[in-house]
Amino acid sequence: MGKTVLMHQAVKVLADSGVPARNLLYVSIDTPTYTDLRLDQLVTLFMEGQGIGRNERFFAMFDEVQYRREWEVQLKSLVDSYPQARFVASGSAAAALRLKSRESGAGRFTEFLLPPMTFAEYLFFIGRETELLRPAAAQPAQVPRKRGAWSFDAVDLDALNAEFVNYLNFGGFPEAAFSKEVRSDPSRYIREDIIEKVLLRDLPSLYGVADIQELYRLFTVLAYNTGAELNLDKLSIGSGVAKNTLRRYLDYLEAAFLIWRVRRVDETGRRFIRETAFKIYLSNPSMRAALFGPVAPEDDAMGCLAETATFSQWMHSRSGAGRIAYARWGKGREVDIVHLSDQDRPDWTLEVKWSDRCFDHPEQLEALVEFARQHALTEAATATTRTRQGLTPVRGVLIDQIPTALYCYIVGKDILGGTV
Repeated sequence: MGKTVLMHQAVKVLADSGVPARNLLYVSIDTPTYTDLRLDQLVTLFMEGQGIGRNERFFAMFDEVQYRREWEVQLKSLVDSYPQARFVASGSAAAALRLKSRESGAGRFTEFLLPPMTFAEYLFFIGRETELLRPAAAQPAQVPRKRGAWSFDAVDLDALNAEFVNYLNFGGFPEAAFSKEVRSDPSRYIREDIIEKVLLRDLPSLYGVADIQELYRLFTVLAYNTGAELNLDKLSIGSGVAKNTLRRYLDYLEAAFLIWRVRRVDETGRRFIRETAFKIYLSNPSMRAALFGPVAPEDDAMGCLAETATFSQWMHSRSGAGRIAYARWGKGREVDIVHLSDQDRPDWTLEVKWSDRCFDHPEQLEALVEFARQHALTEAATATTRTRQGLTPVRGVLIDQIPTALYCYIVGKDILGGTV
């Protein structure tokens, strides 16, 4: 996800701000030379070599720290021994980092999550952002956004949609966006270097998973059904995994940031006491394409991938994905995304479509309309389309319809700007 690049940039920022180069340590822990050295030994060698005193301020960065056994104990000791220093540790094994840092680093470690790239970041990195989008007419800052007034307009919606499909296929990973070689075969790169690395090595070694192929089989089922509602009974039958084992596997996969479980609310907006059904999204839609091949704009899978991508943009928000739910009730009525307020009540709602059918026939958004009316969200209901944009009133609810690609760009852009 670009962690190493961020650490290199941090070194440059520190050096540019006046920190002497001798006070900056960067170590890639997976370097074979350091195989037998503990973190404290590396720091001691650094301090002795640079002539740094025990009470002198320095910055130490350990990349891919999960390759050092008991790194969390060693890092805790360093933090306690050198309170004037600052330590940064990165790793690809997210589940291992999270578990062990919380066990040993309580009160000492601060955890940062680097989510998948937003669609806005992807367009910026490939150099097409200003070509495909333009700021909308400015509105006074003190005036709330009017329905239908978004912060950006598409210059070329067809080209924007084409890049959105590329984003779904490989654009969630910086290396795939930058490298022509990786883009020529993104499925192989993402599957072998990312998915299989985590599933076949990191999770089994951390949690002692005995049947690795069983875990892999479950993940492929989840990836194929990203965005779909699942329950443990049906999932157990479909994946061939016992329910008790299934619960553990879901915890593992979520801890590794491969999936997100989204809770269900009913038509009143209340969560269920006993949760038997839930939605699962891939944290990065590109992982589905890596397993089952790239998607084309007309493929049936585009609907669930568009919903997955829309959800993943909100992973970057300050409230995170924790306030996102979905609503399902009655005879299969469902609203894809419901945002819950600090009081745990719905404050806006969204239906994701990769089609223009509901723009021409907005009455087909009956579940969205019903939910919005029940919660007085008549001015806070949005539906995405493939190419159409505008306001469509239905039974007192003003539905703000906007192309999915444009919506994802705006959400990512606003989140990066700190406005949501």
